[in-house]
Amino acid sequence: MDMSISAANGFFSTYSICSNAAGIAGNLFAFVLFVSPIPTFKRIVGSKSTEQFSGLPYIYTLLNCFICLWYGTPIVSPGIILVFTVNSVGAVFHFVYIIIFIIFAEREKKLKMLGLLLGVFAVFAAVVSISICLFEPPSRQTFVGYLFVISLISMFASPLFIINLVIRTKSVEYMPFYLSLATFLMSLSFFAYGMFKQDPFISVPNGIGGILGVIQLVLYWRYSRPHEEPTRPLLESYA
Repeated sequence: MDMSISAANGFFSTYSICSNAAGIAGNLFAFVLFVSPIPTFKRIVGSKSTEQFSGLPYIYTLLNCFICLWYGTPIVSPGIILVFTVNSVGAVFHFVYIIIFIIFAEREKKLKMLGLLLGVFAVFAAVVSISICLFEPPSRQTFVGYLFVISLISMFASPLFIINLVIRTKSVEYMPFYLSLATFLMSLSFFAYGMFKQDPFISVPNGIGGILGVIQLVLYWRYSRPHEEPTRPLLESYA
């Protein structure tokens, strides 16, 4: 009897360690993605202009982070706090990026970005209010989980665009290797985290992200040329 209890405790301890390790790894790889736009914003601050850069990817990513962090809160999904932490950090980074963009944008673009930012907060407030007022656990987790999956899968439109671009141009100029590698490793880590937690809302979209990551790495190997340096990081995908 005691041996069975000890074996069970050992199993769950190992299981918890592996689960947390996968989630922590996902957080670390996601951090690489969160800091990748910094060179762009250094340029914006240096030139005091947003030039031809678009702020829409940062708006959408902020909304994505809000939905995902809400899914990771204990009130919605107990036991997956590492989903909350990674998206909280991502939300802070992208909020800062958006504020910098608004400061240095032209008046028309400034007003548009400000309106979109307020819209993001309004949508997030609506999601929180609806999930709390209209749903009880576990229905609340299911409701927010579907929004979580839709939000993540729609983020994969960016990798699909990059994959199509690489195939058409037969060049990896617009697909930085380390960004693609970090995206793949992050998706793989959160896929494992979702499997350990038996949460298909986490494992399914990140499994898709992992497959797309493999395709990007294969394309990089296929089309990369000696001394070719990727110059424009267009890929941004978050867990």
